Amino acid sequence: MTPALSIVIVSYNTRTLLEHCLASLQTPPPLASHEIIVVDNGSSDGSAGAARAHPGVRVVEVGANLGFAAANNRGIRASSGANLLLLNSDTRVPAGAVDRLLAVLDRHPEATVVGPRLVDGEGRAELSFGSMISPLTEWRQGRLVRRLAAGDPAAIAQVGALTRREHWPDWVTGACLLVRRPAADAAGLLDERFFMYTEDVDFCAAIRARGGRILFTPDVEVVHLGGRSRATAPQATHAAYRRSQLAFYEKHHPWLAPLLRVYTRLRDR
Repeated sequence: MTPALSIVIVSYNTRTLLEHCLASLQTPPPLASHEIIVVDNGSSDGSAGAARAHPGVRVVEVGANLGFAAANNRGIRASSGANLLLLNSDTRVPAGAVDRLLAVLDRHPEATVVGPRLVDGEGRAELSFGSMISPLTEWRQGRLVRRLAAGDPAAIAQVGALTRREHWPDWVTGACLLVRRPAADAAGLLDERFFMYTEDVDFCAAIRARGGRILFTPDVEVVHLGGRSRATAPQATHAAYRRSQLAFYEKHHPWLAPLLRVYTRLRDR
């Protein structure tokens, strides 16, 4: 029988975080029929073996770091659920959250994608949605995120208020993204030119281009311990972001891409 949900988790050298994520999904497990697929991007820390130790978890080993989009696609193609939940390995999912997220999708037949409210380890809300990427929206969102990371009380209050209302943004983050499988298939899955960063914005754009709608719900909360990879390898993650940013502009704003190249060369010197 086709499960109601396939949960796809990409892992790259995040063994401890992955084990906590899987434990949160299994104590207790969702009531909805589901499967859990971990795609290991060539980890060297024993992540694949640790995942196999969790009953019912299927591991897909790709043997190399293919990037977030390509690895998610491997997991999606190996899955069979009617709906797909893309989930970061650095998340922890409270009891009942998966079932509540599916219930939101059921309540909103007009919704194609649903993203929950994400909070950090201290319970502070994360800005996990937004408008389509453009120079202005990037500047606005980046400024707010930097203020949030710096602990600015006004920014914390602003993001807290923004994440307390249900609305229809252009995108929600791929850290925890529920999507109807037919819509994901119609969009061609995730664009693999994006190694890491912006693939979720592009994926949501492809879904919207086909008439889909993106819903953010405050009724479900998931813990996201984001930023760990940026803290351990800031130069590599910055370079990955720049590559994805340029690929995004070449695809969606091609006339701006040459200007972005010049800007990034000057700024990153």
